Amino acid sequence: MKPIHFLFAAALVAAALPGAASAQRGPDSLGADWRARQDQARGGVQSGQLVPLGRVIEQIGRRTPGRVLDAGLEGPNYRVRWATADGRRIDFIVDARTGQILSAN
Repeated sequence: MKPIHFLFAAALVAAALPGAASAQRGPDSLGADWRARQDQARGGVQSGQLVPLGRVIEQIGRRTPGRVLDAGLEGPNYRVRWATADGRRIDFIVDARTGQILSAN
């Protein structure tokens, strides 16, 4: 089967089974309203009211070697879920206006 035909067939199967795609991904760890919060964060950064999330992630990486699992705006703060180089998980709460790390649990 040609690749294009395979992709088309896969799209048809996914459309025919509405719950199939979401069942494979599982629940979104950032919550159902993550897109609205993402738009809010983008607007805040563009207006100069919020620190860019990329800068916050770089700051955390310098402090704690590892990688970001997920991140997003929660109220006035960013929550950054982080996997350390030694396998621990840390949730950083960072003030979105100043970039100051408020807690790391």
